[in-house]
Amino acid sequence: MAPMVDVPPPTRLPARSRTRTWAVVVAACTGQFLVVLDVSVVNVALPSMRTDLALSGPGLQWVVNAYSIAFAGFMLLGGRAADIYGRKRMFLIGLGLFTAASLAGGLAQEGWQLLAARAAQGLGAAVLSPATLTILTATVPEGHARTRAISTWMAVGAGGGAAGGLIGGVLTDVLSWRWVLLINVPVGALVLAGAALWLAEGRAGDRRRVDLPGAVLVTAGLAAVAYGIVQTEAAGWTASATLVPLSGGLALLGVFVLVEWRTAAPLMPLRVLGVRAVSSANVSMLLMGSATFSMWYFMTVYAQNVLGYTPLEAGLALMPTSAAVVLGSKAAPRLMARTGPRTLAVLGVLVAAAGFGWQSTTMGVHGSYLTAVCFPGILMMAGAGLASTPLAALATSGAAPGDAGLVSGLVNTSRTMGGALGLAVLSTVAAARTGGATGAAEITAGYALAFRTSTVVLLAGAALMLFWLPGRPRRRPEEPAATSVLTKPDAHAPVGGDA
Repeated sequence: MAPMVDVPPPTRLPARSRTRTWAVVVAACTGQFLVVLDVSVVNVALPSMRTDLALSGPGLQWVVNAYSIAFAGFMLLGGRAADIYGRKRMFLIGLGLFTAASLAGGLAQEGWQLLAARAAQGLGAAVLSPATLTILTATVPEGHARTRAISTWMAVGAGGGAAGGLIGGVLTDVLSWRWVLLINVPVGALVLAGAALWLAEGRAGDRRRVDLPGAVLVTAGLAAVAYGIVQTEAAGWTASATLVPLSGGLALLGVFVLVEWRTAAPLMPLRVLGVRAVSSANVSMLLMGSATFSMWYFMTVYAQNVLGYTPLEAGLALMPTSAAVVLGSKAAPRLMARTGPRTLAVLGVLVAAAGFGWQSTTMGVHGSYLTAVCFPGILMMAGAGLASTPLAALATSGAAPGDAGLVSGLVNTSRTMGGALGLAVLSTVAAARTGGATGAAEITAGYALAFRTSTVVLLAGAALMLFWLPGRPRRRPEEPAATSVLTKPDAHAPVGGDA
């Protein structure tokens, strides 16, 4: 039984502020599931959206990109807002905006209405996602309990990304494309009601104003970089449509660093990046995300475009892969207690690299399901699940209590931006190998080269982690009693601090 941390309030707390730790985990994980699910759930519904709303080719592309760019661009602001204005408050605001935007997108009658709703969804996700991890790390004390909570959060998030194709295929085939968005509404409303009743407010920072210049610069910079990355697949890396936003985004990020250096209350204190655990874990997460995020895209298009699977069949074919990432994430806490976070992260990345290498050699025009889809996919995603939990635990353990939301935003930003960059680069690599050919053999050769490139990236990432990641999380002093919780499974205690 875990030790109890006494909370000595002068008077009995109201019933609304009393809850179980599991309620926090359920709320946080459900919010993260919805956020990650909507990155991929629309993919199989795109043809139906195009027919119904008369979207152009570029407009169809922006159904996906409007969400991911807003998500990545506003994530740091969302993380810092959770520290300053309250974790529960920002959780409710983010989930409320996400749910309302889902309703608007599902009811859209024009293409521009759908794109605006997807951008609003991304903004809500950017506020919601850091708050979910911040609630966990601020509520659950360091040690095995927090590691288990983070692993559950990682597993549910990974499951959301993995299940996107299957859920989207089922909803589109059985109902209509609108339900890939409308399904968020009843789930979001239920979680909103539960969070409002059961979560207690807590904040780690003071009530200073948000660093608005920093927020504008980093959001515009990340959005411009993300836009430039998106343009590479259609225009190439040397086109002005790519170079202008990329160079402009990098310049804005450079100005952001200068502003943060001189600002008394910065959005992102540069000292945070000086913590070895934070910087090394985030760079590692970016590298791993750049390879593993693209796996779902390439495996889905390979199954449909080469092997002839329907969208629903492709989703079903990847179910073992989806289960592997969840099981890997859930097994990580127990293994991490024996090996340490750095060792487990390196081992997980090496397992994933083995899967990517296997995939690159066995996928073919007439590849069998077991050797060209199932077994390599299980290795790839089991390794990613094993590595993600120790990386997130290292990053959050290295942050001071007042920077928990910021570091949570950094973790998500690193993973999202790594995935966007990796997909753009690997799509370019595959297209270069294909050389404009449309035959199944040429397309498959391009996909295989993308998987070989991912293998090299993961091996380089494993070497970097081995020498840069700290061996054990740095333990911080206990947070004040107002933010403590009872870690005994059946104990009732306030979650977070009362505002």
